[in-house]
Amino acid sequence: MARNKYDVDETLESPFSIKHFARAAVYAKKHVKSMLLALLFSVISVISSLLYPLILQRAFNVTIPEKKLSELIILTLVTIATILLSIAMITLRSRIMAQVGQSIIYDMRKDLFEHLQKLPFQFYDDRPQGKILTRVIHYVNNVSDMLSNGIINFFLEIFNIIFIAIFMFAVHVKLSLIVVAGVPLFLLVIFIIKPAQRRSWQQVSNKGSNMNAYMQESIDGAKITQLFTREEENAGIFDRLNNAHRRSWIKAQAVSNTVWVTVDNISVWVLGAMYIVGILVLQPAVPFGTIVAISNYASRFWQPLLNLSNLYNTFINSIAYLERIFEMMDEPVVVKDCEGATELPAIEGGVTFDDVTFAYVPGINILEHLSFDVKPGESIALVGPTGAGKTTVVNLISRFYNLTGGQVLIDGHDISKVTLHSLRSQMGIMLQDSFIFSGSILDNIRYAKLNATEEEIKRACHTVCADEFIEEMEEGYETQVNERGSRLSQGQKQLIAFARTLLSDPKILILDEATSSIDAKTERQLQTALNELLKGRTSFIIAHRLSTIKNCDKIMYISNRGISECGTHEELLAKRGDYYKLYMSQKSD
Repeated sequence: MARNKYDVDETLESPFSIKHFARAAVYAKKHVKSMLLALLFSVISVISSLLYPLILQRAFNVTIPEKKLSELIILTLVTIATILLSIAMITLRSRIMAQVGQSIIYDMRKDLFEHLQKLPFQFYDDRPQGKILTRVIHYVNNVSDMLSNGIINFFLEIFNIIFIAIFMFAVHVKLSLIVVAGVPLFLLVIFIIKPAQRRSWQQVSNKGSNMNAYMQESIDGAKITQLFTREEENAGIFDRLNNAHRRSWIKAQAVSNTVWVTVDNISVWVLGAMYIVGILVLQPAVPFGTIVAISNYASRFWQPLLNLSNLYNTFINSIAYLERIFEMMDEPVVVKDCEGATELPAIEGGVTFDDVTFAYVPGINILEHLSFDVKPGESIALVGPTGAGKTTVVNLISRFYNLTGGQVLIDGHDISKVTLHSLRSQMGIMLQDSFIFSGSILDNIRYAKLNATEEEIKRACHTVCADEFIEEMEEGYETQVNERGSRLSQGQKQLIAFARTLLSDPKILILDEATSSIDAKTERQLQTALNELLKGRTSFIIAHRLSTIKNCDKIMYISNRGISECGTHEELLAKRGDYYKLYMSQKSD
């Protein structure tokens, strides 16, 4: 079966770079005091738990043989106290680190989301949404755990090993040397297995990312899937991705289990050797309580070593995740306020294209040396073949892209030198895709002007003929619509989007196929309202149905990377050129 973009794994096998860790440490830096307090609680918990083998040693060597009942009761109470202290310290530590971890997640996701809001359209065109979500959710979760618990656990396990070794050697040196004799074998096994374990878990992450990306797109396109009866084929694709994720997880689990089994075996071997030497060789010189204490420390000694090896694996993976996260954060915001950008004052609506050249891909120009002037209040229609650059023209007025050459001016102000907010806040833009957010109809329309009154919203809806169908819905303007407005018809979504655009009361109005999904009757009603609405506003209208643009002040025919014809409807018909052919072809349909 042919591979597609969902079969392409992200590259997570990256060389270690301290710069990524140093950059991520900024998120943990503000929580240093809390993390140090958590580490202190952890150390207290470790020390209190290490007293238990010493209590056992005393009990077996002295208290029980000498039948000191009162001392046995005291040792029992001390044991209970150490257990309770350890539990209390671990509980406090867990609460602190839960807060720290969630704070790091919050800060990192906040920065990511704010940056994503500023990225250009092309960024989203080139990437599946599911893979973006994987970075924002899954990768951030993993990294936050490493920055909070990972760092503390690293130092804690080091302390664990040191304290266990100190307590163990304090009890008996020779038996302790037998326990640590297995460390070189352990390190050899880790050196051999850990690279494979790291790669296997990275594969799990990759396959999960692929599966999530395909699932996201499939949910968004569910209607199209059913329309073209693609259910079985899509299920087959998902089954392949799901199976790939399942197989990678089983493989990773098998490798990880190998580590556990190996460590368990080594710990059992050294423990057995310690018992043999302690009981058969050193007794009765070594009391039984001492052997019990050493065996308890020996059981504890291997766990922090195993934890450190797992932390190493997590650390390396997290560095790779950090690289992907920062790669997204470093994605250039190519359309932004220039240095020293000024606020665009209240505009009249004059628009000038001065020798404008533009290319989406360097070297392949969509527009070349395009120049025209539009006076305030004029209505301009843009027509022409698909792909000629009509939408590009209005996108450049809104400065969704940077020019390759030339200037776009509004009332004589170069739009590349004014702030984006002051520019776009004075423009009403309705694109071909009428996006509806989950929530009420009222909130969707108010999206354009947060302080708009209900009366203003209803007036905008009346102007675009949306009030009739809204008032017929079960809760009127408070009716809840699903994500992307799935319960609305395409025409209804377009009318709501129209009302949202008009609510902002723009001086420049851009309508890109604004009536393409509206029926003929509603279009006639809307056209009457628009004729009144467009008075006093500069408007740019893109429409394939020429009946909607006949009354525009100018009609520009876009082709061959520029304007081939410009004039009124009657003037262009008289020329019998490209516009005339387009108009006659529609009239004959």
